[in-house]
Amino acid sequence: MNSMPLPATQRDCMSAATKRYKYLRRILKFDQMDFEFAFWQMLYLFIAPQKVYRNFHYRKQTKSQFARDDPAFLVLFAAWLCITSVGFAIVLKLGFLQFMNFLLYTVFVDCIIVGIIIATIFWFVLNRYFRQKTEVQDVEWGYCFDVHLNAFFPPLILLHFFQLFFYNGLINHEWFISRLLGNTFWLVAVLYYMYITFLGYSSLNILTKTHLIITPLPLVITFYIITLVSGFNITLALMYFYKNRVV
Repeated sequence: MNSMPLPATQRDCMSAATKRYKYLRRILKFDQMDFEFAFWQMLYLFIAPQKVYRNFHYRKQTKSQFARDDPAFLVLFAAWLCITSVGFAIVLKLGFLQFMNFLLYTVFVDCIIVGIIIATIFWFVLNRYFRQKTEVQDVEWGYCFDVHLNAFFPPLILLHFFQLFFYNGLINHEWFISRLLGNTFWLVAVLYYMYITFLGYSSLNILTKTHLIITPLPLVITFYIITLVSGFNITLALMYFYKNRVV
């Protein structure tokens, strides 16, 4: 007796579970990862992020999924978190235990937990309100997480790496130029995140009205101007927060 065919949603669920299993199974097999291509993606997220998403479409055509199937990008991302955390430890003069606490907080809270929350929110909202009514295919949760990592990488390098070179000598003061430089770093980082997130979802033909993702842009710029006028140095405030949470 032939078994009844599985519903489409159940087949999709099983397929997603299989993809996650294969992805996690490869996460410690460094010899099977394409680190050169992952590094290429990180570079192009700065200079031409739209080219990164062209590869996501190619993966969809060849492997029937938008989300990454190679954990090399995630491994390199974690490596950058470790490197930048060392920089923070030096700038903030953290002890070894404080550095380890900061590193664990950055990796598991700032990156993984926050990333899971943001990806889940986008996954739910996009599938519920932005997906075309005639589309059966939905937005993969793994793709939402990839979009978050893509969008988070340039801000990570700007705020947790390049900004550190200016902190003690220039940003860590009450001068106007100090908050101008520090707050501009944050403005550029937020704009990068919004733009790369917008590119990620606007490249999906199954979604509509993705331009709404960048509608908060005027509010971001207005807040930036207010911080300059009011004398609020965002970098100083966040540095105090970073240091207080590990002390």
